[in-house]
Amino acid sequence: MPTTSLSDVQRATKPATPYTIAFNRQFRDSLPFEDVQSFENARRGFIASLDPLTIPRDGARRPAYDLSAMGFLADDCPDTVNPSLWRQAQLNALHNGLFEVTDGIYQVRSFDIANMTLIRGNTGWIVVDPLTCNESAAAALALANAHLGEREVVAVIHTHSHVDHFAGVLGVVRAEDVASGRVTVVAPEHFVDEALSENVLAGNAMGRRATYMYGNLLEPSPTGFVSTGLGAALSMGTTSFVVPNDFICETGEKRLLDGVEIEFQMTPGTEAPAEFVFYLPGFRALCMSEITSHHLHNVYTLRGAQVRDALAWSEQINESIDRYGSDLDVQFASHHWPIWGRQNVLDYLRAQRDLYRYLHDQVLRLANQGYNPEEIAEVIRLPDHLDRNFSNRGYYGTVHHNAKAVYVKYLGFFDGNPANIQRHPPAAAGARYVEFMGGADAVVAKARDSFEAGDYRWVAEVLNHVVMSDPDHTGARALLADALEQLGYQSESAVWRNFYLCGALELRNPVETQSTFAPSAGMARQIPLTNLFRTLAVRLNGPRAAAHTIRIDLKFTDTGGRWLLSMERGVLQAFPAAGSESDKPADATLILSEPDFKALMVGLESGATLMEAGRLHVEGDAQALSRLVSLFDPFPRRYPIVTPRPPVAG
Repeated sequence: MPTTSLSDVQRATKPATPYTIAFNRQFRDSLPFEDVQSFENARRGFIASLDPLTIPRDGARRPAYDLSAMGFLADDCPDTVNPSLWRQAQLNALHNGLFEVTDGIYQVRSFDIANMTLIRGNTGWIVVDPLTCNESAAAALALANAHLGEREVVAVIHTHSHVDHFAGVLGVVRAEDVASGRVTVVAPEHFVDEALSENVLAGNAMGRRATYMYGNLLEPSPTGFVSTGLGAALSMGTTSFVVPNDFICETGEKRLLDGVEIEFQMTPGTEAPAEFVFYLPGFRALCMSEITSHHLHNVYTLRGAQVRDALAWSEQINESIDRYGSDLDVQFASHHWPIWGRQNVLDYLRAQRDLYRYLHDQVLRLANQGYNPEEIAEVIRLPDHLDRNFSNRGYYGTVHHNAKAVYVKYLGFFDGNPANIQRHPPAAAGARYVEFMGGADAVVAKARDSFEAGDYRWVAEVLNHVVMSDPDHTGARALLADALEQLGYQSESAVWRNFYLCGALELRNPVETQSTFAPSAGMARQIPLTNLFRTLAVRLNGPRAAAHTIRIDLKFTDTGGRWLLSMERGVLQAFPAAGSESDKPADATLILSEPDFKALMVGLESGATLMEAGRLHVEGDAQALSRLVSLFDPFPRRYPIVTPRPPVAG
């Protein structure tokens, strides 16, 4: 973390340079901006919204969601935003609220990054994808009830395992109603493991990178945040989780929910590891979940996630066309706006199908000729009939980074060149590069010439070495920030723009925080024990733990469950108490409820507080739990990204 501050001039936001203005003009001149059909579709069926669209979060300084500052998007595109991205930002943010898709199907759009869909059943609502946070989901439901008539939620459908499609669930239902079966919650097979592995096991790293990807650090403005591409903005409210009580495992499975017939098609390994799409024959409507959207999606998402399968993605869209294409009046999805009319739907689905197939096939064609990921990403281009279709543009994913993802899916990170087997990490490489280049001052002077020539990519590459080796070199940090800013202004991808501008922001104004990552209370209380044990194992500091052996029996007073928590040889594992590992004596026995154990282990409750309240009893070595907890690493939320990380502690 740098200790030297930049001057006021160095920290200031800069205007677009002539090179950036010329770069963005190419998009204005080459794309069919006269096509306004998307705007007509985004407006169609509008019923009502909130004005201002600000959703509060109880007890928090900032609201859970706020589009009140996005009015500048009604103006003409400024020089500091790619005009194609500006168009997408307008479509998302300026078309918000409750919309009718068709009689009986409604969507609340732009109350979050995703859509919440409501299907009218015989007695109540079937809610599809209850957004990222409870506050946004509750506000969306309240808006629908106010304008369409009050109805209870009788079922929830989680289309897939990404947080913006399930974590607002307790804004529309009560956990006890799901547990009792009073409310049906439907999800794809493996939903629980995939949702929690992504959002808990790797949650801190993904969350930190997501602050860049979704522009959470940026203020809305023509020089700051304008969109996520996938939606207007990401909500920042209270998250929650419930274990679904009905799982779909095979394509063709049907459910009758409150009188509504639904047929499911499994699409695992495409946009999410656990995902399905579904058809509503009574409405002649197809929900494509997040398999299709009005842009090129991420085959690899820059916040971090498993690389997705572009071939399977294309084939699953084609299967949807084959299964449901002859009986369609409307297609809607978990993001963006619907498509009406059978031929329009088929044209859209075929373009999306061919988009992912073209990427897949052409990357492998070039890889089989020996080209590495960087070489492929630099040259691959979509053919005109795909490229000039706004629904295929790279507002979220890009051809460039998706091409690398296809390569990695098949061939991994290594490109075959032995020089790249064991490259130095950033700080060590930076020091060596800078020494070879004649020292930091010489590199910055040469980089300034490159900046004046508009070669911002090169400036970013070389100055990253300087900053990683010497974060207190203010000239390097300031010029690197300026270069990243111009790259952000040029980006058609909202994700790239947000990454570049957040990087510039933190180079100019480094922020240190002492807060650490933990699952939210809503997730922690509902997380299954096996998933919690995996989460704890990831936090264990193996090198320090290797010198210790700790065994703790767990007796849960509410469920009668018994587990053995064993930490040996630097590995934490949990076993059923009656299993083969129970033959060795435990150091201590903890007697408490399962929810209290979960709260204790994620830091929502302390052992002393639980013992004082009579909710925790310890038999045996009372210090065993403290010794174990001392071996867990905290995960800092705001670890450095554009400056060096501290050395790895053992």
